[in-house]
Amino acid sequence: MEENQTVVTEFILLGFCVGPRIQVLLFGLFSLLYALTLLGNGAILGLVSLNPRLHTPMYFFLCHLAAVDIAYACNTVPQMLVNLLRPAKSISFAGCMAQTFLFMTFAHAESLLLVVMSYDRYVAICHPLRYSVVMSWRACTVLAITSWVFSFLLALVHVVLILRLPFCGPHEINHFFCEVLSVLKLACADTRLNKIVIFAACIFIVLGPLCLVLVSYTRILGAILRIQSGEGRRKAFSTCSSHLCVVGLFFGSAIILYMAPKSHHPEEQQKILLLFYSFFNPLLNPLIYSLRNRDVKGALRRRLFKESRSQLE
Repeated sequence: MEENQTVVTEFILLGFCVGPRIQVLLFGLFSLLYALTLLGNGAILGLVSLNPRLHTPMYFFLCHLAAVDIAYACNTVPQMLVNLLRPAKSISFAGCMAQTFLFMTFAHAESLLLVVMSYDRYVAICHPLRYSVVMSWRACTVLAITSWVFSFLLALVHVVLILRLPFCGPHEINHFFCEVLSVLKLACADTRLNKIVIFAACIFIVLGPLCLVLVSYTRILGAILRIQSGEGRRKAFSTCSSHLCVVGLFFGSAIILYMAPKSHHPEEQQKILLLFYSFFNPLLNPLIYSLRNRDVKGALRRRLFKESRSQLE
């Protein structure tokens, strides 16, 4: 290492290039949305745990998705809120690496969980008589644990490859959190291996799962069209359309962000896309599932009615 190289112990997050008044406005808006994200996903976790009718494989995986969404928000939003009001916007090197690792772990986990949820719907609609055998609680537990472990290990590979790189300055990250591509721009060495691994991971963790989801829903669509009962067809469409909305939001954002050609203003567009990817997706997921799912809405009404009746007594 050259003598004029210095070890970077912290990074500066540049965040959003806006005036002080806009920063205060964004702080209030993002604080509200953050609270709604925690409330919405927390409500799903609470309803599923308290209502025995929702103790099914579909809601088991939905709880894991809600946990991922809460973790997403807690990993990036608090730091972003602090930086909107604090002039020094610094983050330690260790904290930055931890934030990158957690973000990638949760991103990979959500991708795999969406595949598992599509498979669950495929078995439920296309092979209803075998559903209890194929999607047993043991199988569900194995699928969930496998998704988390694989996500953890893949994210660990990315972070280990980053840690081998020297960082000698500048130390300003043009982002609101330690996003992996933004961190790599500050490395004082060749990062081609890191980018190749990131692109390969996108193929296996984005395009691969997306193809599996599309195959599952192509077969599901064919099975739904063969259902004779109008009520049964409507219920199947309602359940699957909710999942497809989440799939479209997640994979669409990921493909544009990490696999699409870069535009003339990649950094600013990347901030907006990642804000949607890691902030608004966790907020929208519980709204999509609760507004388009009769079981969740029914459980919520029963819980609220029970609480109000107990207060009156």
